[in-house]
Amino acid sequence: MQKLLVRPLVTEKMNSITENIKQYGFVVDVNANKIEIAKAIEKKFSVNVVSVNTIRYKGKTKTQFTRRGRFTGKTPKFKKALVTLKDDQTIDIFGEV
Repeated sequence: MQKLLVRPLVTEKMNSITENIKQYGFVVDVNANKIEIAKAIEKKFSVNVVSVNTIRYKGKTKTQFTRRGRFTGKTPKFKKALVTLKDDQTIDIFGEV
C-alpha cells in the first residue's frame, strides 16, 4: 500500500480555515482518490470524515540566471485535500511531534 497522506498543511490560511470552517488540509499522493483519502484519515486519526475536496497543482517551470548560464528546472506537482469532519471531532496535528 502506498503512502497516501504525505504531510499536513500548516499555514496561516489553513489555520484560519480550521478555526472557522472546521476543515483540515493535507498534501496527499497525486494518484489518490477521495474515498482512499477519507479511509486513510479515518484510520490514522480515528475520526469520521464528512466530505473530502481535492485540488491538483501543476508543476511550474522555473529559470535561474547565473554567471555560468541559464538553468531551468521544474517544481513538483502535488495534490491537496481539504477534509471536513463531524462537528464535535478534531484532529491533533501536532500530537505526533
